[in-house]
Amino acid sequence: MSTDPLLQPFRLKHLTLRNRVFISAHEPAYAEDGLPKGRYRAYHVERAKGGVALTMTAGSASVSRDSPPAFNNILAWKDEVVPWMRDLVDECHEHGAAVMIQLTHLGRRTRWDKGDWLPVLAPSHAREPAHRAFPKRIEDWDIARVIADFADAAERMQAAGVDGIEFECYGHLMDQFISPLTNDLPPPWGGDLDNRLHFAFEVLRAVRARVGADFIIGMRYVADERLPGGTTSAEGAEIARRFKASGMVDFLNVIRGHIDTDPGLTDVIPIQGMASAPHLDFAGEIRAAVDFPVFHAARIQDVATARHAIASGRLDMVGMTRAHLTEPHMLRRIIDGREEAIRPCVGANYCLDRIYQGGMALCIHNAASGREETMPQEIAPAPAGARKRVVVVGAGPGGLEAARVAAARGHDVLVFEAADQPGGQLRLAAQSSRRREMAGITDWRMARCTEAGARFRFNTLAEADTVLAEAPDVVILATGGLARQPALAAGEDLVVTGWDILSGDARPGNKVLVFDDAGDHTALQAAEMLAEAGAGVEVMTPDRAFAPEVMGMNLVPYMRAMQPLGVRFTVTWRLLAVARAGNLLQAEIGSDYGDARETRMVDQVVVNHGTEPLDDLYFDLKPHSENLGALDHEALVAGRPQPAGANPEGSFRLYRIGDAVAARNVHAAIYDALRLVKDI
Repeated sequence: MSTDPLLQPFRLKHLTLRNRVFISAHEPAYAEDGLPKGRYRAYHVERAKGGVALTMTAGSASVSRDSPPAFNNILAWKDEVVPWMRDLVDECHEHGAAVMIQLTHLGRRTRWDKGDWLPVLAPSHAREPAHRAFPKRIEDWDIARVIADFADAAERMQAAGVDGIEFECYGHLMDQFISPLTNDLPPPWGGDLDNRLHFAFEVLRAVRARVGADFIIGMRYVADERLPGGTTSAEGAEIARRFKASGMVDFLNVIRGHIDTDPGLTDVIPIQGMASAPHLDFAGEIRAAVDFPVFHAARIQDVATARHAIASGRLDMVGMTRAHLTEPHMLRRIIDGREEAIRPCVGANYCLDRIYQGGMALCIHNAASGREETMPQEIAPAPAGARKRVVVVGAGPGGLEAARVAAARGHDVLVFEAADQPGGQLRLAAQSSRRREMAGITDWRMARCTEAGARFRFNTLAEADTVLAEAPDVVILATGGLARQPALAAGEDLVVTGWDILSGDARPGNKVLVFDDAGDHTALQAAEMLAEAGAGVEVMTPDRAFAPEVMGMNLVPYMRAMQPLGVRFTVTWRLLAVARAGNLLQAEIGSDYGDARETRMVDQVVVNHGTEPLDDLYFDLKPHSENLGALDHEALVAGRPQPAGANPEGSFRLYRIGDAVAARNVHAAIYDALRLVKDI
């Protein structure tokens, strides 16, 4: 029997959980027609295989038709959900993991123009800033039917065989009743704490009457809103006592903060550069105050912190949700004594930011997550006798992924890199202290490559002869790109790029215009670095919003860093030309919306315009390749091996990936590599 605190079983009512780690309820947005079909099921089953004790589905499943999905949520108000959930539960059970589902009515945390275009409901007319809908003030008949909807949904989930349910009581309708900031109803539904809790307890009574006393029910609730006039920590502890005393709740899942704005959401679910486990001690205080099973998850991304959370008695179950999106086999690695092989969550929050912009959750550096039906989480060795010589050019994230996968397949792998160390553009990203965790993407791959026997030649600028001399069977070009400059009418020689600022090749000016029409992290990182160096900075974009590729939660730390330093943001204006004007630069700007023109007098102009592929080597090698560099897109998308090439004179397969093809992002480069190399 292991003495590791994380590996101890935990008894929750009649259910024995095999260890102390759970995946908290979250919505990866993989549902189809509101149902957890193949993709959704495969995602959770993979984590069950990986050893997690409990996986919670949905974040959250909607119980009512007038709670339309904001993030492609599961529709628990549909009878059709039952067989799909049963399949998911049964398969996870086969691998030893328990399954629960989180149920909710979103209240005002959605939009009226989603789903069936029904009014948004809330206990007041107060609008949620994040979703912008002005809600209908809930009526008595609304309350009665929503309570019934909760009971119906719980009964469906019990029929599907789930091990329990959890109610979402933070930011959603149930919490909107509890918070004084969002409930202006008269008694018995509003007023003092007793009345504000009335709705939650009526839901619990209705659900208990339907599913019985033995079915597990948890409450993920706000124990401290951290807002003036909102639920206080003292009230949070009292709410916990009342949930326990009711006998209707079996565990508490503690949340601290509010999620109605991007800054609030980011403090509840912190990202890279923010403190790890910021609410762990608070959750422990709630547990101590009520002596009741407490679950908690909030940026507990590493095993050491999780182990401390359990060993110290702060938590009974520790949530590692984004960490499991990155590393679904975390518990298996711990059990096998291979913690160093755990792929680290770097806190980039690519997963959540994609969801909040209407996409599906994807990990920035695990391209198999969410694609388990076609992409492997564990690399299978190549068949005996199929060992190939694989040459990779470029040791950025895409090149390292190609080398990792090829080496894990058992191939002879050689990587050429022009720089003296790996990382590519990630080295620039990690220059910012808040984003230094990005280096984990490189470090983890280098360690896996080294242990699998891949060889590296740094400080080597590979040319065609260099590659051909290795007599390769496969060549992967991951040469990346160089910073591009926007087309200006004049003065292209007078500007510097965001890369120049981040690398230190250009010294910060005193008054700087940052022109950004790529909309990614580079411009904001450069602007932050410039402002911290004392420059007056204006960030300008021709778009209607700045930094659209950065997305909401990642934008928060930038704003907190730059607003106090006086950085200004200007939208809908385009840099046209730059000219010298004495010791200054005169920037001419215009608009795509009309003929308006202005000037800016600055001493430095910084531009961010994406990257231009470094593809000379590709075109030099292309005529010598068997496939002439071509890709079969149907095979690529389906996850099948590439077919034979069309050039019988060619001696190797040639592929290029990532920014060597076109400017994209880290995830794209890694996904390119995985789906190409996994079958070589």
